[in-house]
Amino acid sequence: MPAPSLSAAPTTFDADERLRWVEGIARLMDSQFRLPGTRFRFGLDPLLGLLPVVGDLSSTAVSVALLLTMLRHGASGAVVVRMALNILIDTVVGAIPIIGNVFDFAYKSNERNVALLRRHYAEGRHQGSGKGLVALLLLGFLVVFGLVAWGSVALLQWAWHYFNA
Repeated sequence: MPAPSLSAAPTTFDADERLRWVEGIARLMDSQFRLPGTRFRFGLDPLLGLLPVVGDLSSTAVSVALLLTMLRHGASGAVVVRMALNILIDTVVGAIPIIGNVFDFAYKSNERNVALLRRHYAEGRHQGSGKGLVALLLLGFLVVFGLVAWGSVALLQWAWHYFNA
């Protein structure tokens, strides 16, 4: 019997080690921990969101890294756009003080994206690639990063002047 080809792409989501890694990171970010005595689960994303600017940007950076990994391993353009929208919603709403922190506990964009890719694999459409969208997505995320950073700095400056006046 011939040895399996090293260049052959895995045919299922679970057979692809890199995508299982993505799933593990998504779980860590969105639902790794459970509140004792309840069914409520949360991950690092809402905890990082408690840190102004740095927390939101680092959560978004992890989400974008997961998206790029999924993109390289079979996500089509349409799936990538839906994934990017999940991340954008999580980033924009999550950046709003207090409301965003509560939102981060409920909206699990990384796990939503893994579910999208799982369905994409189950439908047998994972052969395509959305690589053509990478530049546009990166530009969009850079704009969002810039707006979140600018808004956070403006809010902190306002708060500083307001409370020290």
